[in-house]
Amino acid sequence: MASAAALLVACSSNADKGADSATAAQSSGGSVALTGAGATFPYPIYSKWFADYAAKTGVKINYQSIGSGGGIRQLSEQTVDFGASDSPMSDDEMAKAKGGPILHFPTVLGAVALIYNLPDLKQPLKLDGPTLADVYLGAIKKWNDGRIAALNPGVTLPDVDILVVHRSDGSGTSFIFTDYLSAVSAAWKDGPGKGKEVQWPTGLGAKGNEGVAGQVRQSVGAIGYAELAYAKQNNISTAFLKNAAGEMVAPSIESATAAAAAAAASLPANTDYRVSIVNAKGQGAYPIASFTWILVYQNQRDATKGKQLVDFLGWALTDGQPLAATLDYAPIPATMSKQLVARLKSIRVGATS
Repeated sequence: MASAAALLVACSSNADKGADSATAAQSSGGSVALTGAGATFPYPIYSKWFADYAAKTGVKINYQSIGSGGGIRQLSEQTVDFGASDSPMSDDEMAKAKGGPILHFPTVLGAVALIYNLPDLKQPLKLDGPTLADVYLGAIKKWNDGRIAALNPGVTLPDVDILVVHRSDGSGTSFIFTDYLSAVSAAWKDGPGKGKEVQWPTGLGAKGNEGVAGQVRQSVGAIGYAELAYAKQNNISTAFLKNAAGEMVAPSIESATAAAAAAAASLPANTDYRVSIVNAKGQGAYPIASFTWILVYQNQRDATKGKQLVDFLGWALTDGQPLAATLDYAPIPATMSKQLVARLKSIRVGATS
């Protein structure tokens, strides 16, 4: 896994093809590399998209996987062409952005998996929301606590201390996770609450989804949260979680899709797509699922970059969607994809104000 430092993620491995595409792009108005920064949650799929798009068009996209908070800050300061976040921007954040109105474009759906390191446990761990909240509040300190045991009948749980791992950076993954905890636990809602950064009552911080996955992997007794792709790539166990329908559900493409289905159908016509789907009520829905967003200024003052950005987003929302499942993301529902492609027309390329 690449580090969360600045990453050039869209270099084509096919030099001849890339050079030919770049030449064609230059002759049709000039190909200028786009820059973006933000969420680590979608980094695996964005890395794939950027590489494939560079090979196809010659347009390179340099992306810094620095966390949602960093992406929002860099976009707001106009130091990147687009931001990426797993939490929608607040009204206050939108008002402070220097470049005018910002549009949110959901790109894929992901599941935030509960990852743990209990090597002697032979069956998948099962948890529910209130119990998970108490673990992260520090109220449950041992793996063989009676509340965890009640959710795992017939399973011998170890008499081992729980090491809570959380994000240390401003994180959209943390926003999704704490949004869920706030929905299922009054103690969490009235305490740390939800946000990209919160005051964690206990535990060890790590940077990025990569950092959390790495810390859990090397620490027996650890529990953390990370995007499903990171859990699979690091071969870390993931827990089942009880959903709003009372089912124990594993994080998967299918269960994330089930969580999104009702949301896509019920969005109002004037939606700005800043929506939460945690603790969804549908059958088979995984309760910690979310859209992830690319954030762009509605007024694109650089005509060349603006057109390239719109063209890339159009590709990502159509041709790029089938790639999502190969990296453990769920594609945007087809009806929403069509709405988002139409919304790209509201971006004013070469706008002066």
